[in-house]
Amino acid sequence: MIRRPATRRRLLAATALAYLSQSVIGAQAATVFVNEFHYDNTGGDTGEFFEIAGEADTSLDGWKLVLYNGNNNAAYGTIDLFGTLTDQANGYGFATFDYSGIQNGSPDGFALVDDAGSVVEFLSYEGSFTASGGAADGLTSTDIGVSEPGSTPVGYSLQRTGMGFEGSDFEWTAPQPNTAGSINAGQSFGQPQAPTEPPAPQTLAIYEIQGAGHVSAYEGQAVETTGIVTGLASNGYYVQDAEGDGDIATSDGVFVFTGGSPAVAVGDAVSISGEVTEYRPSSQAEALTLTEITSATTQVLSSGNALPEAVIMGLDGRTAPTETIDDDGLTSFDPRTDGIDYYESLEGMLVRLPGAQAVSTANRFGEVYAVGNSGAYATGMNEAGGITISEGDFNPERIQIQPGNGTDVASPNVGDGLGDVTGHLGYSFSDYEIVTATDVAVTEAANNTPEVTTLVSGPRALTVATYNIQQATASDSDRIEALAQQIVGNLKNPDVIGLQEVLKSSSASPEETLQALADAIVEAGGPRYDYTVLDPQDGGTILPAFLYTGDVALESSQLLPGAENDPAFDRTRTPLVATFTFGGEEFTIINNHLTSRIGSSPAFGATQPPIDGGEDRRVAQAEAINAFVDSFLASDPDANVIALGDFNAFQFSPALQALMGEDGVLTNAIELIAEMTDAYTYNFEGNSQALDHILLSAQLLEAYGVSLDFVHLNTLFADAVSDHDPILLQIALGDAIPLPAAFWMMLAGLASVFGLRRRGSAHA
Repeated sequence: MIRRPATRRRLLAATALAYLSQSVIGAQAATVFVNEFHYDNTGGDTGEFFEIAGEADTSLDGWKLVLYNGNNNAAYGTIDLFGTLTDQANGYGFATFDYSGIQNGSPDGFALVDDAGSVVEFLSYEGSFTASGGAADGLTSTDIGVSEPGSTPVGYSLQRTGMGFEGSDFEWTAPQPNTAGSINAGQSFGQPQAPTEPPAPQTLAIYEIQGAGHVSAYEGQAVETTGIVTGLASNGYYVQDAEGDGDIATSDGVFVFTGGSPAVAVGDAVSISGEVTEYRPSSQAEALTLTEITSATTQVLSSGNALPEAVIMGLDGRTAPTETIDDDGLTSFDPRTDGIDYYESLEGMLVRLPGAQAVSTANRFGEVYAVGNSGAYATGMNEAGGITISEGDFNPERIQIQPGNGTDVASPNVGDGLGDVTGHLGYSFSDYEIVTATDVAVTEAANNTPEVTTLVSGPRALTVATYNIQQATASDSDRIEALAQQIVGNLKNPDVIGLQEVLKSSSASPEETLQALADAIVEAGGPRYDYTVLDPQDGGTILPAFLYTGDVALESSQLLPGAENDPAFDRTRTPLVATFTFGGEEFTIINNHLTSRIGSSPAFGATQPPIDGGEDRRVAQAEAINAFVDSFLASDPDANVIALGDFNAFQFSPALQALMGEDGVLTNAIELIAEMTDAYTYNFEGNSQALDHILLSAQLLEAYGVSLDFVHLNTLFADAVSDHDPILLQIALGDAIPLPAAFWMMLAGLASVFGLRRRGSAHA
């Protein structure tokens, strides 16, 4: 989520809405509170508002909401309330006040102030803070405990539910469809009923508690069950039915939450009394729930019992579906065909992934993604031992390996073998995982090495690369040196390199970073590169830029025409357009870095199919770039146009289709790859995928021979220099055909013998 500046626009509009009137239950002292509000959603924030609730006939004239920025603790806006609440629900009424610019938290808050200037309530979200100045000066906010992540659907809000008369009588819920101006779902105004004696717990087997579905039919009910303790965690333990029911749709295991170190041992037979809970962290509205037994009382019946056999998640047991995560919006439970249901059917059970093979490196939490049986049953396996996505197949067979309590998981390279991994099937941060019961080590190294391209430049062969260098800066000299060595040793000194994420910071300007990289390339034995970069001064800190050798001449460099007035490019990188001359031919190259995928919902989350964060903006940006290409080619039909960069979109995504246009004015050079599993530039949660692309105009494809190489330098390795791999394009001019590196190296050697030199160039 993005923190907005403290100064915000004023109130846009206020409306009071009515709800079906019900009979009044008793006269109550006048009370007013914030009953519902909305501040963040997927894409650009829309429909932000506050709803005020209170006793009928209460006048809001003189009341106000003071909005606070938790970053500096100061007020950033005020909403003047007005009007009289009419009887809309059991003697209570509602008024909604729209406000464009409610800040997105971590934390932020608001104070409801009455007409005498007293603070009625001071609430915050995504944390608490102490106000500085304004009506709530010196007061510490009360965190409501729920929030709206950036993936919250449009039209949702945070709401109070329950029964009572005052704000404190109700509880805040995670995002729900908004009910602005009317009573919230699950809310009523009246006297809470006196507590009743809780019903006696039901005696059930664990598989009955779990049931065939994502949510237990006994949620919120007291139960008694028995089982064998199969594993310990820092805040609970795993227990499994000793026999099971033989039904693959119903898990035989469950997690018992104790809140601290459990007083049981692995192998204990236990009797448990507690409440069935579907746990979802309040900050993760997009997550599925994890079935747990909470408020548990445990009695150890015996110790040293044999553990149930671990379910084999592989060829000799139950293999995961290999293509479909979910195809029914979670309306049908299909563990044989839907990956999300397959893992749910094993929730809490002891499992073993045989022949685990890493399809990712370890993230900062030590988690690794893997497939079983060395990928023997998986689809999309690539030559390096990773797994590549394709349209409609996001590889449900890969599973996260999470270091369990007191265990260690090695940091592998992609393709490394990890042996058999044993643990418990859990769910955390919107992903299914094997929580390890034993240490995991690399048992067989894949021995992948950074690739070296065979496509090189020559007198009649132009090479063009695109490379996201992950916020490279001159102040990090080690990374600059490593990037230079890759450009010289692995990419073989492309004539033109379109870079993305050149960092603009207080420690180094983009020009200083590009100059440092150019100098490091010379130190590594490469040619002298010049550069061009333009700063749109839009507040962005990562910019696209070009490096180019003396064998090409820069004719012009500009930001994409019209982008400065196009809202599609607000708060995102403006494409850089440069025209180069090589071998007597002109090439116009558009260097792009489209809106990120932040805000996407998780693959194994509660929203199915998942939301593709930022897709609407990427499509709008792609359409603008396509319109520029159309206009450019209309004035010069023979122009050679290349669009390259980090598009944050797959080759089959709507943004790439929009970029190519209905008339196919551009062609994605990825189509030149014979083995599509090799076409990847990024690894996200174990999925190898192409986010970077090079697209070519029809004229260029018709006039020249072209070859493409996805050069895997980083995504396979734990010691990566960047989080992206580069792509290299070779264009053979005239009658020339793409030739391998050995030919051009021989030619370069002859040139050296006869004293030939590369042409010089002026700095741009």
